[in-house]
Amino acid sequence: MKLLRRGDSDNSDKRDAEVIESTATTSEPPETSGATETAGASTPGKGRPTPKRREATAKRRGPVAPAPLTAKEARARRRANRGNKVERKAAAAQRRAESADRRARMLAGEDKYLLPRDKGPVRAFARDLVDSRRNLVGLFMPLALILIMAMFLNPVIQNYVTLGMLVLMLFMAGEGYFLGRMINNRVRERFPDSTDGGFRLGWYAFVRASQIRKMRAPKPRVGPGDAV
Repeated sequence: MKLLRRGDSDNSDKRDAEVIESTATTSEPPETSGATETAGASTPGKGRPTPKRREATAKRRGPVAPAPLTAKEARARRRANRGNKVERKAAAAQRRAESADRRARMLAGEDKYLLPRDKGPVRAFARDLVDSRRNLVGLFMPLALILIMAMFLNPVIQNYVTLGMLVLMLFMAGEGYFLGRMINNRVRERFPDSTDGGFRLGWYAFVRASQIRKMRAPKPRVGPGDAV
């Protein structure tokens, strides 16, 4: 019985020693975690919140000038911001020159400076077709002026002028209809894949034909009777 107890005690001592060694091994932190903690400790935080974009932009621009206290001070500040008289005149002259240049290019038919309704080869071709014809619709504006002046004449003359205007309006409407059909047919022949056509293109041609030739924009590139 004593020998068995001694063996049991020896085995229990060995098990206790193994438990102590395993506990010591698990209690030691791994080398990688220690390196990570060292690296984290070597990189301190900012200690302050990240500034907003508005604050950063304000700092770059510098201090903001205080608001004017009087109307005189506000006028003086506006004059200072506008610059002197010579600079203002130079800027105005430059704006006028740029505007005149853009208008000249638009009247010349450069696609970059045209209005959206006038852009594209289809609209340019339609303009050339209208400009190569002498249209009765082009008399619309002069006849409208005559009708306005006839309102101040004798009532009998007014009746005759009004009747004549109605007849001419009927002829103009018929010509506009046939002009729109002709433009659409020619466009389909020249540009079979184009989606620009129908009533919109016909109305575009009618409006251009109803304008006086010298007032058309862009300017006509062809003369009456020229082949297109």
